[in-house]
Amino acid sequence: MANKRDLKKNINYVLGEIMGYVEDWEKANSNQSTKESDAILDDVYDTFFELIARVNDRSVEDKKAHFKAINNDLDAKGKAFVERVNKLK
Repeated sequence: MANKRDLKKNINYVLGEIMGYVEDWEKANSNQSTKESDAILDDVYDTFFELIARVNDRSVEDKKAHFKAINNDLDAKGKAFVERVNKLK
């Protein structure tokens, strides 16, 4: 990851796309319960705030390793969210 700004943009992009997928599913399936999709959205919001807080943490000594860990967490959580969206009925 080149810098903090790029990491924040990546977080916004990945999680924003997932929120878009969930909202599209809700529109296409308006006759079904949105409990599961609302839970996914809540988790995405929580993940967003958690990752941004970690990016903004200034007490980190090794920023390169710290940002790489955040990026790895974003990838893992993003994949998990996509799997949850794909399992929506």
